[in-house]
Amino acid sequence: MKKLCFAAVLLALTACVTINIYFPAAAAEKAADKIIKGIQDVTEAVNKEPEPEAKLSDWQLSLYTSIDGLINVIISPVQAANKADLSIDSTGIKRLRSSMKARFKTLKPFYNKGYIGIQVSGYLSVRNSNEIPLRNRNKINKLIAAENSDRKALYQAIANANGHPEWFAQIETTFAKRWISNARSGWWYQKTNNSWTQK
Repeated sequence: MKKLCFAAVLLALTACVTINIYFPAAAAEKAADKIIKGIQDVTEAVNKEPEPEAKLSDWQLSLYTSIDGLINVIISPVQAANKADLSIDSTGIKRLRSSMKARFKTLKPFYNKGYIGIQVSGYLSVRNSNEIPLRNRNKINKLIAAENSDRKALYQAIANANGHPEWFAQIETTFAKRWISNARSGWWYQKTNNSWTQK
């Protein structure tokens, strides 16, 4: 009878545990914010002190430990590897972040003057070429091309570093929203109807 009950509990737990390889949207937003703020030299908020954990009685601790062990047996290591954080520390990602950070110093005045803006896609674009002095047009076009190329490479590098190259489009979409969200006051960006607006 005990074996039958144990088998039933095991079967129920197995049925309740559904593991899908899903795109971790919240983790992607967090990673995008970290990268963008790092590129734009924005100081990140200091994390709050963790709240003290509630004390567990011996029987509760024993029960939780048993359940945790059982779940670890049910879930394979490959499935467990599907964690809710994105890796953003590969050599390629670090190189791209460094390149974009160095370029931002040159781009910033052009953001501030409204010469360039952030498209709905998250890539940069000349907002109104007639406003740009002739002497700056070629420089700005080259900067935009280099920045957009690095952004695209960054998204693919993040997807590859996390073992899911097929996540490129989702990472690209996430970053598009976060570039606009992290834009500074006075910068221009496109709305979904492609009209330009100032933050």
